[in-house]
Amino acid sequence: MSDEQAAKTGEDDREVAEAELLQRREGALAQVIRFGDPVLKSKASPVTEFDRDLRVEIERMIAIMRDGMGVGLAATQLGILRRVLVFQAGPDCEPTALINPSIEWLSEDIVLAEEGCLSLPGIALDVERPLHVRVSGRDVDGEPVTLEASGLEARVLQHEIDHLDGVLILDRAPRAQRKGALRALREGGSYSPPADEEGEALGDEHREPRTDA
Repeated sequence: MSDEQAAKTGEDDREVAEAELLQRREGALAQVIRFGDPVLKSKASPVTEFDRDLRVEIERMIAIMRDGMGVGLAATQLGILRRVLVFQAGPDCEPTALINPSIEWLSEDIVLAEEGCLSLPGIALDVERPLHVRVSGRDVDGEPVTLEASGLEARVLQHEIDHLDGVLILDRAPRAQRKGALRALREGGSYSPPADEEGEALGDEHREPRTDA
């Protein structure tokens, strides 16, 4: 095989792989509840049974999160009103499930970041959140766990716990951005913070990269 043929084969393989990833992502997102469904504004109930059904539910959530290219997912985003979330704050991290999570402590250090949401496709909004957090809950076996997180992991945990409490990034965004995002959602468009608003609240040095959860 010539170098030209090898390069063409490699390019074809990449295109096939990208098409497969896109197809998997579309399939995953098709299972996620979208803005407008009242379940997203509903508060989830605590889990009382730590059984095989819970494990199956968590495995499905992790698969949807990964295929959807998100870093977190709450059960309410699948129409399941149970206090279960999964997260994977980085490609080298292990996916983790947390059941009946509650926030025990939030730092006074606040950071600004652009957040996306699998339930609001095409929408990104500026959200201020504490930099550090301590969260307690249960693992898949029902054993107590406590997580101390910072940065992206802390943001993802707060984002998903918000979902379990019926709170969306729309509820935490600046008013002007919220209005722009709602207009885009009504019209089937997309929205992201205007360039001149970036870093306005806290300064660019306090700004984190975008998060999609």
